[in-house]
Amino acid sequence: MDMQREKAEAAAWFRSLRDQIVAAFEAVEDEHASGPGSHLPAGRFKATQTRRATPDGSDAGGGTMNVMRDGRVFEKVGVNVSAVFGSLGERAQAAMAARGVPGMATDPRFWASGISLVAHMRNPHVPAVHMNTRMFWTPHAWWFGGGADLNPAIEYSDDTMYFHTTLEAACDAHDPGYYNRFKSWADEYFFVPHRGRARGVGGIFYDDLNTGDFAADFAFTESVGRAFLPAFLPLVQRRRSTVWDEADRDRQLVHRGLYAEYNLVYDRGTKFGLESGHDVNAVLMSLPPLAKWI
Repeated sequence: MDMQREKAEAAAWFRSLRDQIVAAFEAVEDEHASGPGSHLPAGRFKATQTRRATPDGSDAGGGTMNVMRDGRVFEKVGVNVSAVFGSLGERAQAAMAARGVPGMATDPRFWASGISLVAHMRNPHVPAVHMNTRMFWTPHAWWFGGGADLNPAIEYSDDTMYFHTTLEAACDAHDPGYYNRFKSWADEYFFVPHRGRARGVGGIFYDDLNTGDFAADFAFTESVGRAFLPAFLPLVQRRRSTVWDEADRDRQLVHRGLYAEYNLVYDRGTKFGLESGHDVNAVLMSLPPLAKWI
């Protein structure tokens, strides 16, 4: 199950999607010429190369961390891509084996590539958002995972409906059962047990997707990635000039505290990144620039 061509194709797609999103977000910064935050210079992404650390210093892949800070619309947004490989450490290997990954109990070799995005917005009325898609390979298995979810500090029901409807259309183009299945998975996955509430208003989440048809599963993952900008940018355009006050900002910072709690305590991707030796700053890119706790 070498799949060299398929792995290269997937990694190239994640880089292409990164380029599309970076260009679109910088265009939003250029367009925002009035309203809150318009006095600031238009934000631009800074790219930093990342490497996966190994005990012996051997090449284990890496990626690019693309971060924009202190923009007119985006207070902090990261769009990371990576392709890493090697052998998992004991804890990461055990976690994968416990999930039922074929062969992982005795063979820790792996390859993984993906894109991960988190945007924390300047205006409290614009929702924060998360999106990622990825491919994982071992000598005995391969699968896709990912999704997108909306995390507003100030909720608008029409924003939530629009975001979900757009993702539903992307799912329905591949399997009419995907949306309900992956929405339910997101509702369960993005729940914060110690707070007894969801992190946001949900979206879709899927993992371990291997129907046996690589082309079909990859095409679905591409569709999830393509649906992101149409699902999110209209919400940014709708809310970015809404006037806000310090009470709104306080609600935003407290909600960011909830977001940070979830990502540090429960998020599977954060745990895997730290356990597998990937660049710490890239793994923790999702954390907000400022947060508050009651």
